Amino acid sequence: MKTITVPSDKERLYQVQEFVEECLSGCGASSKTLLQLQLVVEEIFVNIANYAYHPHGSGDVDISCDVVGDRMKVVITFTDEGPEFDPLEREDPDTTLGADERPIGGLGIYLVKNTVDGISYRRENGRNILTVEKELS
Repeated sequence: MKTITVPSDKERLYQVQEFVEECLSGCGASSKTLLQLQLVVEEIFVNIANYAYHPHGSGDVDISCDVVGDRMKVVITFTDEGPEFDPLEREDPDTTLGADERPIGGLGIYLVKNTVDGISYRRENGRNILTVEKELS
C-alpha cells in the first residue's frame, strides 16, 4: 500500500493524480479504467479541497492506494479531519431533469458511485474516511 499526504488545495490535484498513476503502473489496467479512476480521484479530492476545511487548503488529506487480490482490484482511501460529512447520505440527483431544473450539487458523488465497484464512508477518530474500490480486469 502506498500513501501520500497533501494539503487540501486544488492546486495539489496533479500531485494526487500522479500518485494514483504511479500506484497503478504495471497493473495492466485498461486506459478506460485508468481514465475513470482519474475522474473519481479528481471528484473526491476537489470536493475535499473545496469543503472540508476553512479557509480552503488549511488541512491535509491522506490518500492511500493499494492494488489487491486475485481479481486485480484497486482500493483508494481518502482521509480528512474536516467536519463529519458522509457524501453517500445524499440522495441521488434526478438525472431525468434538465440541467437547469436540477438543484446544484450531488452530481459528482453520483458519478463516482456509478463508476466504481464499491464505495464506503466511515467516521473514525474525528476523521472522514471515504474508500472506493474498482476492479482492474
